[in-house]
Amino acid sequence: MQLNAKETTITKSLLKIVKFVDGDGIILEDIVSKKEFEVRLYGIDAPEINYCKKIKKDEIELQVPAALLIKLGYLSFNFLKDQVNLGDVCTLVQEQNNLVDKYGRLLGYLILNDGRILNEIMIKEGYAKPYNEVFCEMLPMYQEWNLQAKNSSKGLYSIVNKF
Repeated sequence: MQLNAKETTITKSLLKIVKFVDGDGIILEDIVSKKEFEVRLYGIDAPEINYCKKIKKDEIELQVPAALLIKLGYLSFNFLKDQVNLGDVCTLVQEQNNLVDKYGRLLGYLILNDGRILNEIMIKEGYAKPYNEVFCEMLPMYQEWNLQAKNSSKGLYSIVNKF
């Protein structure tokens, strides 16, 4: 496990994956309370899978057509779904200083039952890029791994050089 957050962290165990949202979002259920909540994978950003404000912004900023960004979004989404299964038990680790995003979603690193961290897999395999708008302790490492994925033409970088 690469996670080495220096800030105080909160760990939530006994969580079950109940739904996939997109390439950087997932819905978990607390096995004990049965409460469901959405988690945005901390420190990463995958292309959108629907036409929305963000995709319009990305289209202009990146000079990549929205239709291609959505296609890339689905490739990322499908890759994420290949890494875990609905019903899998996992652990969520959150940095104390950034628990929720502006939409009320929990932010966190998702540790799978085999010890791998989903956030890291998405970055290392080129299906997500570092999310720079909210700092996380792993951001410098994510930037390094992203560059390696890009230089190796992994994942989405086998199709485009930016997303």
